[in-house]
Amino acid sequence: MAILDNYLNVLEAGRRLKVHPETVKRLCRQGDLPANKIHNTWLINKDVLDNFAGTYNPSRGARKRLIK
Repeated sequence: MAILDNYLNVLEAGRRLKVHPETVKRLCRQGDLPANKIHNTWLINKDVLDNFAGTYNPSRGARKRLIK
């Protein structure tokens, strides 16, 4: 089992959240979705993404931050 098996990139996270990958990048940059940036790639922990997906509303409007 590789170390990175527990992480997803923005394309995979976008598919899970049913949003555009740029939206995932924006959520990561703003700190709404906790992620690690390695060089030019955002890596999102699967457990964190599952927790975030349960509270995320993709419609426009006020955002909610994921509490760590």
